[in-house]
Amino acid sequence: MERAAGLPRCRPGASRAWCLHLLGLVLLETVLTFGKETLLTTPVIPPSEYNVFHEDFISLNVLNNRVSNDTEISVVYLCSKPCTVTIEAVASLEFKTGVSVYKTSWENNHHLHTTRNRNLHLKFPSSMVFRDDFLIKHSLIVHTVILYAWIIHKQARLFPPKQKGYLWAIAKDYSLLETVPPFERPYKDHRVCLKWSFEYMWRLQANRIPWCPHENDAIEILSFLYASSGERTGLVKKFQKFKNRELETMRKHQIGYPTFTISVWLYLLRYCKSSLCGIMYFIDSEEMYGSPAVFLNDEGHVHIQMHLIKGEDVAVKTTFSLPLKQWFRLDLSVHGGQIEISCVGKNLQRLQHQIFIFREDFYFDDTSGYLVFGGSSYSSGIEGYFESIKYYRIKSLESERISNPFLNKDMLERIDLYHKKCGAIQSRSSEGGFTLKQDKNEQKCIQENYYLEMNSKYRGNLKCSANNWEKELMEKYHNLFQQLQERGFHLPEAVAGEGHKDSVIETGHWLFEIVAQNLSRADGLHYINSSVLALRDSSCCGYHRASYVLGVIFEIGLGIPTDPAEGLLYSLVAARGGDRLALMSLGYKHFQGIHNYPRDLELSYAYYSDVAVKTPHDQHIIDGDQAFVEAVRLQDDELLKAQTKENGDLFMWLKHEAARGDATAQQRLGQMLFWGQQGVQKNLKAAVEWYAKGALETGDLISIYDYSIVLFKGQGVKKNRRLAVQLMRKAASKGLPQAVNGLGWYYHNFKKDYAKAAKYWREAEVMGSPEASFNLGVLYLDGVYPGQTGRNHTVAASYFYKAAEKGHMEGTLRCSQYYITGNLASFPRDPEKAVIWAKYVAEKNGYLGHIIRKALNAYLELSWYEALLYYILSAETGIEVSQTNLAHLCEEKPNLAKRYLASECVWRYYNLSVSQSNAPTFALLKVGDFYYYGYQNRSRNLDMSMQMYAQAALYGEAQGFFNLALLLEEGYSIPHHILDHLDIDRALHASNINLRRELYERCWNHSNQESISPCTLGLLYLHLRIFWQNILHSALIYLMGSLFVFALVAFIMQSFRILFRVPPRLPPVAE
Repeated sequence: MERAAGLPRCRPGASRAWCLHLLGLVLLETVLTFGKETLLTTPVIPPSEYNVFHEDFISLNVLNNRVSNDTEISVVYLCSKPCTVTIEAVASLEFKTGVSVYKTSWENNHHLHTTRNRNLHLKFPSSMVFRDDFLIKHSLIVHTVILYAWIIHKQARLFPPKQKGYLWAIAKDYSLLETVPPFERPYKDHRVCLKWSFEYMWRLQANRIPWCPHENDAIEILSFLYASSGERTGLVKKFQKFKNRELETMRKHQIGYPTFTISVWLYLLRYCKSSLCGIMYFIDSEEMYGSPAVFLNDEGHVHIQMHLIKGEDVAVKTTFSLPLKQWFRLDLSVHGGQIEISCVGKNLQRLQHQIFIFREDFYFDDTSGYLVFGGSSYSSGIEGYFESIKYYRIKSLESERISNPFLNKDMLERIDLYHKKCGAIQSRSSEGGFTLKQDKNEQKCIQENYYLEMNSKYRGNLKCSANNWEKELMEKYHNLFQQLQERGFHLPEAVAGEGHKDSVIETGHWLFEIVAQNLSRADGLHYINSSVLALRDSSCCGYHRASYVLGVIFEIGLGIPTDPAEGLLYSLVAARGGDRLALMSLGYKHFQGIHNYPRDLELSYAYYSDVAVKTPHDQHIIDGDQAFVEAVRLQDDELLKAQTKENGDLFMWLKHEAARGDATAQQRLGQMLFWGQQGVQKNLKAAVEWYAKGALETGDLISIYDYSIVLFKGQGVKKNRRLAVQLMRKAASKGLPQAVNGLGWYYHNFKKDYAKAAKYWREAEVMGSPEASFNLGVLYLDGVYPGQTGRNHTVAASYFYKAAEKGHMEGTLRCSQYYITGNLASFPRDPEKAVIWAKYVAEKNGYLGHIIRKALNAYLELSWYEALLYYILSAETGIEVSQTNLAHLCEEKPNLAKRYLASECVWRYYNLSVSQSNAPTFALLKVGDFYYYGYQNRSRNLDMSMQMYAQAALYGEAQGFFNLALLLEEGYSIPHHILDHLDIDRALHASNINLRRELYERCWNHSNQESISPCTLGLLYLHLRIFWQNILHSALIYLMGSLFVFALVAFIMQSFRILFRVPPRLPPVAE
C-alpha cells in the first residue's frame, strides 16, 4: 500500500504527543484541499482574492529555543496591504491540548511593500516556566509548545471571527519550542517577604523531588490465604485504566488481540458437585461472561471459555485433570488466539501442560467489568483454598518466567497435613467403621454396609469390640477411637439410616456437644487440653463449629498458650466448611486489619457475603441452632428484665393475657415463638396456634397477615392457599402495607400475573413497604415488568436501594453486590461500603443469634464459665454487642478472665468495640479513660484519650464534651484536627476560655437540662471565673479597694478609741 505523499511518518519510539502535533501541523497546512466548492457552498475566501499572488510573507527567528520567560524571538514580515500581524503560542499540557499560553498582535497600515523586523520577549504563565514553591503549588508538565505567526489583510475583517485565524492567513509560519521538565526549571523571585517560620518550612522540603509511584502491569491480586466454601461467593477484583499513558496505549491496543497471564495457587478438596464451578472468570459491563472464563467440572477437567470480537463464545476442555489435596499453581497465558494452561507443583515442576490455538480473535477489556475468583451470583465456586494470585495485564508469560511463589509456606504445609490426616479418618469411616451397632439381646454385630456384609460372609464374623479399626489406625487415633467405641453402640436411630458422610458429621457433632458441656462446667476450662483433642477429632469428622472453636482457643489463648498459626489454620478450615461464625470472624479481621491479618476489603467482602447470602434462608430453618439476633447489653437492666423463658413470669403473663383475647399479647407470643426471641425457644407449631387465634378470633390485622403467610408456606401448619388468600385480602382491604405486598407476592409466585403483582407492589411501596420496593426491583431485574422490554439494572438497583435504606436484608445484600462490582453508574465501586452493608446482613444470621442467646441465658443463670465461652465465640465474629458484653463480664469477674485468657480481656474487647462503626458511647468513654489513666500499667496516651472523648461527643454524649473541657482545665491542648472533627469554629481554637465555654455549652445542650448536671456546674463555675477576672481587671476594683481600706482604718481607729477611752469621774456620794 502506498503512503500518501507529503504526510510525515512517526518513527518507532517517538513520543505519541509529538506525533499528534506533527500530524496536526500537516493537517493545518492541507486543510483547504479537503473541501470541494459547489453552487451550494459558501466560499471560504472572498472572490476578489481568488488566484491572486501576494508578496506578503512572515518569518520567525527564535533566538532562545527553550520555553522560558526570557525567550526572545525576531519576527520578519512584509505586508502588501494594511494588515494585522499575530503571534500565538499553543501548548499541549498533561491533561489538555491546544491551550493558548501567549498571544499578541499589531497592525501595519503605513509601511507597505517594505520588509519589517520586530523583536519580542515572550512571557508564559509562571506554572510553565518555574518550579513549585510556596506560591506556585503545581508546575505544569508541558509536552509541546508551538509558536505560530500569521498575517491577515484588514479587508478580511468582513469575515466571521472564526475565519481570522492561522488557517485563513495570507502568510504564516510556525516554530517548535523546546520544553523544560519541571525539576530543571528555576525558582521564581516573587519579590515578597515571607514570615521566617513559613520560609523555613518551605526550604526544608524545597529540594525534595517527589517520586511518582512506579506503575507496573503485574498486579498482586491476593497475598493471603482465602478459604472457598464452594458457595456463590468469591473474590471480586476490578481494574482501572493505567495512569501511565504508554501502558494504557498498549492495553487498549491489545483489547482485540489480548496478551495477559493469570497465575493462581490452589488446593482442591473435591471436584464440583454440579457440572461446573468457578475458578476465575470475567463478567463484563453487561453482566455477561467475558474472557477468560475458567471453570472446573465434576471430573476435574478445566473448562475454558473465551469471548470473540464478533460477539460469539468458544470453549475448550483440558484433557488432564487437576490434582486433589495437594498444592499446585494454575497458570493461564493468552497470546492473541493462543491459550496456554499449565499445572505446576510445589517444587515448581510442570505437572500438566496444554496449548489451544484458535483462528478467531478474542476480545478482552479488563476495565469494562470485573474479575471473579471462586463463586458469584452466576456460579458456585470451588471447594478448597486460594493462595497467591498474580495477574500480568499486558504480558503473556511461560510458567518458567512467572514470578508467583508461596507467600506463607508454613501455613500451606499445615493445611496439607490437616486434610491428609483427617482424610484418613473420613475415608476409613466411609468403609463402614462407624456403622456397627450391637444388638444387646442377641450379642451379634449388625452390618449396615454392603462391604461389611460381604466381609462377614466370606471372611467370618466380625467382632464388635474391634469395630473394624485396624490396630495401627486405632493407635494413631486413640482418643477418637476411645470416644467412638462408646458412641458406636449408641448411634441414634436417625443416623443409622443416613449416608456414611452424614454419619461421620453427626459423630463430630456428638463429640462437640460433649466438649461444649465439659467446657461449660465450673472447672471445665481447667481441662482444656483434653477438650482440644476431642475438638480436633470433631473437626476431622467434618463438624466445623469445632474447627471455629479451636481457631478461637488457639488465637486468644483460652486456657492454653496462644498459637496464631494454629488459630489461623482452624479458622480457615471452618470457613472452608461454611461455618457462619468462622466466615464472619475472618471477614471482620480482614476488614479491620487486626491480629496480623492484612486489611483486604475484597477478601473481607468474600467472607461476609458468604454468610449474608445464606442469612435470609437460615432464618426460616426449623432448627434448634437458630435464634433471632437481639442486641441485649448486660448494662441495660430494663432489657435484662424483659428476658424470659417458657416458664418465666413474663411469658406466663403474656400467655394469660393472650388467652383472655388481648391482641397485642397474642401477636407478641406468636412472634417470640416463631423467631425465638427474648429467650424463648423456637416453636413454630405453638406460634401458629397464637397466630390463628389472633387472626380468626380476635381479628388482629398483624396476626391475620402472619397467619396467612404460614398458611401459604406451610410452616408449622398444613398449607391452605385458599384460606391464606382470603385472610391476605382481608388484611389488605384494611390498609395493612404488608398484606398489600403479600397480594403482589401471591400473584407473582402462584398466578404469574406480573401486571397485578406490580399494581399491588406499587400501592404497597407508596404505603412505605420495603418488601414492595425490593419486589419491584426484582421485576425490573428479571425483565418482566409490565410495559418494559428487557432487563433494566439501573431502575432495579434504585428500588433495591430504597428497600435497603429501610433495613430490608435482601435489598441491602443486592446493593452491597453493586458496590463491590462497580458495574452501574449509580453505584460507583466502593469496597468499604460493600463490606459494611454485607456485614449488616451477616450479623442478622440465626446461628450467630443462637450463640449470643446461649451466652445471655448463661449470664442470667449465673453460669459464668459458659457465659464467658459463648461470649468469646460471638465476640470474635466482630459483633459489637458481644464485644462490649464480654468486656463487661471480664470487669465483673476479673479472676475468671485472668485465669483462663492469655490476652487482657477488658482491654482487648473494649478496644475492638470502639473500632466499630456503631461503637456505643459508654465504650468510647471507658477506653478514653483507659488511655488517660494508663490501663494496667500501660503508658498514658492523651491523644488517643481525646480521640475517644471526641468520638463520644460527636455521637451526642454530653460526658465526652465535659471530659474534653476538663482536659483544657488541666492545661492540656486539644489538637486542631479533633476540634475540626467536632465542627468547632476555628476562631475559638486560640482562646482557651472561649473553647472551654463552647465545650461546656455543648455539654449542657446534650445533657438533661431539667436537673443539675456536671455540665451545668462546670458552665456556672466557668462564668463565675470569667466574671471575677473581669472585675480584677476593671477600675471598679480600685474604688472598692479604697473604700474597703478607708472603712478598715475607720473601724480600727474607732476600736482604739473605745479601748483606750478614759471613763469620766463620778462625783463623790454624800454621806
